[in-house]
Amino acid sequence: MAKNASANPINDAAPVAELTADDKTGGSFRFAPRGRPVITGVNRVGLYALYMKEVRRFLKVQTQTIWAPAFTTLLFLVIFTVALGREGREVLGVPFASFVAPGLIVMAMMQNAFANSSFSLLSGKMQGTIIDLLMPPLSPGELMAGILAAAVTRAILVGFTVALAMALWPSVSLGMAHPWAVAWFGLMGALLLATLGLATSIWAEKFDHNAAITNFIIAPLSLLSGTFYVIENLDPAFQWVSRLNPFFYVISGFRYGFLGATDMGSGATLLAAAGGLLALNAVLAAAVYALLRSGWKLKS
Repeated sequence: MAKNASANPINDAAPVAELTADDKTGGSFRFAPRGRPVITGVNRVGLYALYMKEVRRFLKVQTQTIWAPAFTTLLFLVIFTVALGREGREVLGVPFASFVAPGLIVMAMMQNAFANSSFSLLSGKMQGTIIDLLMPPLSPGELMAGILAAAVTRAILVGFTVALAMALWPSVSLGMAHPWAVAWFGLMGALLLATLGLATSIWAEKFDHNAAITNFIIAPLSLLSGTFYVIENLDPAFQWVSRLNPFFYVISGFRYGFLGATDMGSGATLLAAAGGLLALNAVLAAAVYALLRSGWKLKS
C-alpha cells in the first residue's frame, strides 16, 4: 500500500472516490474524507447533460413538438383573418392579420413551454424512471434550471417556426418596432408557463391531471387574454377581469414589440407589466424550488 494511504481505510472511506495526484501514475487511491463534497459549486456537466437530455427528447419528435404547433397556429390565423379581418379591417392602426399574428406566436410559445416542462417529471413517475432524475448529483436548483431551460428552448424554436409560417401569409407584417419588448415578454411568458408546467409535473400523478390543467386553466387563460381582440371593446367588468390575467400582459407586451402600440395602457403600465412578470416568475420559481427540495410527491 502507498505511504499516503489511510491506515484504516474502512473507517476513513466515504461513498464517493477521489483521485489524487499519485493516481495518474497508478501510485495510490483513496476516498474523499467523510462529509466533504466532491462536486462543489454548480455541477455544470450534470446540468448540461440534463438540459441536452430534455432538448433531445422533444427534438426526436420535432414534427409533433416544433412543426405541428406552427401548422395549428397558422390555421388559427387563417380562420380568424377570414372571419374577422375582411374588408380591410384594422386594429391598433394595422391590418387585423398583423394584429393577431404576434399574439398567436407568443401563445404558441407559452403553451409549448408548458407542455415540455409538465411532461418531464410526470413521464418519469408514470414509467417508473423518476429515479434517473433524482439519483444523479444534481441539486434541486440544478434540476429545476435544466428542465426550465429546455422548455424555454422549445418555446423559442416554436416561436421562430410559427413566425416563419405566418410571414408567408398575405397582409401579415412582422417588423419589430421594439425588439427589447419582443425578447423580454416572450422570455417572461415562456418562463412563466415553463414554471407552471414543472409545478404541474410535480403535483400530477397521471396524465389526466396534466390534461386537466391544460384544458381548464392554460387554454382558457390563453384564449381570453386579448389575443384576438382589444380589451377596450369589452364591458368594463370584463376589462377588469382581463387585467387580472397575467397572460394578457405577456401577449400585449409582446404585440407592442411588433406594432409599437398596445391596449395595455400608457408606457408606465407597460414597464410595470414587465417588472410584474419578472416578480411573478421569481415567486413561482421560489415555490417550485421549495417543492423540489422537499421531495413532495417525488420521493414518497
